[in-house]
Amino acid sequence: MQAELEGQFQDFVRARWSRLVRTAYLLTGDVHHAEDLTQTALAKAYRSWRRIARSDNPEAYVRRMLVSCNSDRFRKRRVTEALTAAPPERAGRDDESVGRVDERGSLLAGLARLPAKQRAVVVLRYWEDLSEAEVAEVLGCSPGTVKSQASKGLAKLRLYPGLMREDRTVSQRGGGR
Repeated sequence: MQAELEGQFQDFVRARWSRLVRTAYLLTGDVHHAEDLTQTALAKAYRSWRRIARSDNPEAYVRRMLVSCNSDRFRKRRVTEALTAAPPERAGRDDESVGRVDERGSLLAGLARLPAKQRAVVVLRYWEDLSEAEVAEVLGCSPGTVKSQASKGLAKLRLYPGLMREDRTVSQRGGGR
């Protein structure tokens, strides 16, 4: 049974590593911190994999661990963050983002200026395209808190230079359900 669980965990990590690191990058603003954060969350998940594997949505469980580990960084000590204009390297070409490098740089810089909770809500809600209920579950808060934090975060991003254009706003670019 242990070998089977080990195999399931390895398959999970292979399938979701990139997405988890990308989410961690948006939370931390640093590629190296993002990889460390993802490894920390996965190490904790490994220890509890028997229980996590039985859950309805192991990815949501690990994503919540990722957000919690990021929050723990701030509880232990103040971390100075400086987002870069360039997103983390990707293995393949992302045709969707080729023409929007400048927008991404502005978005990452704008995200860096948001408080941690607002940043987490905006990343999970609009980048990861989770529903309000799913974000509330990941962050351990009410859907109303998700709505208010998303509203405040988007309002701040709309005011950030480089994100506001005459024909589009951040909320129109974002996903959502």
